[in-house]
Amino acid sequence: MELRQLEYFVAVAEELGFGRAAERLHIVQASVSQQIARLERELGLRLFDRSTRHVRLTSAGERLLPEARAALAAAERVRRTAAGVAAGTEGLIRLGTTRAFADRVYRALDTLAARRPGLRVRLERAPQEARLAAVRSGIFDAALVRTVRQAEGVALHPLWSDPLIAALPATHPLAAADVLSLDSLAHLPLRLAPRAANPAFHDLVTSALPRVTPGPPFTTLQDTLTDLASGPEPSWTLFYPVGSLPPTTRVVFRALPALTVPVSLATPPGPPSPALRALLEALTAGAARPAP
Repeated sequence: MELRQLEYFVAVAEELGFGRAAERLHIVQASVSQQIARLERELGLRLFDRSTRHVRLTSAGERLLPEARAALAAAERVRRTAAGVAAGTEGLIRLGTTRAFADRVYRALDTLAARRPGLRVRLERAPQEARLAAVRSGIFDAALVRTVRQAEGVALHPLWSDPLIAALPATHPLAAADVLSLDSLAHLPLRLAPRAANPAFHDLVTSALPRVTPGPPFTTLQDTLTDLASGPEPSWTLFYPVGSLPPTTRVVFRALPALTVPVSLATPPGPPSPALRALLEALTAGAARPAP
């Protein structure tokens, strides 16, 4: 059974004549007759009564007519949806992300919903390397990544840069400064995670601070901040924004504008699809306003 046969069937049923149906369909009458006869053979039913001067639906034809109309309407919806997906106005984007980007992502989704209400975004949380691998394999359509300036098998579209946050004991003399310089921090032991934990971040920090004084290891952010507040020897650490800063009166936080990390959207190689372009525009619009 072909959609064309159902279209001819509906036309003949509504026009009550093969000739008028052929005119409506802009084809010859013989083609209409052939396709209706073929449809009747495939269904094992007689759809039209041709015994009189006027073509009439049989009882079987009357029963099948609503189903044929529904099938044609469904096919038309498929065509419209496919056209919307191709144009980027409809569809689904599987976006790899993390909680650290939540504020900006939700603002971008609000913008996207206003501009492209038929385009949905499904957020997929995963570690950064897993996000990149998922884009390469096609599991994710795109992923937000931080500190990555180049990566094999993906295209990177810069979005914004985040300043790194320095944390140091509130009792240290440098804590009184509103703005910290990298040189002033060089002599203070730095708690930095091993390179294996985050190679791009580690390389960024060590290249910006070539004379850094190594300190105790960075474990988790909360545990490291606790050690900063209560440790016998002063030290400091730095991290990129991951949400609200933990409340504490014994540690101070200062942004380091001279040391920033780039955030990009990783997509498959080549020009982004219309849907991904719309997502990029929404993320870029949100990037114009700093995250809380």
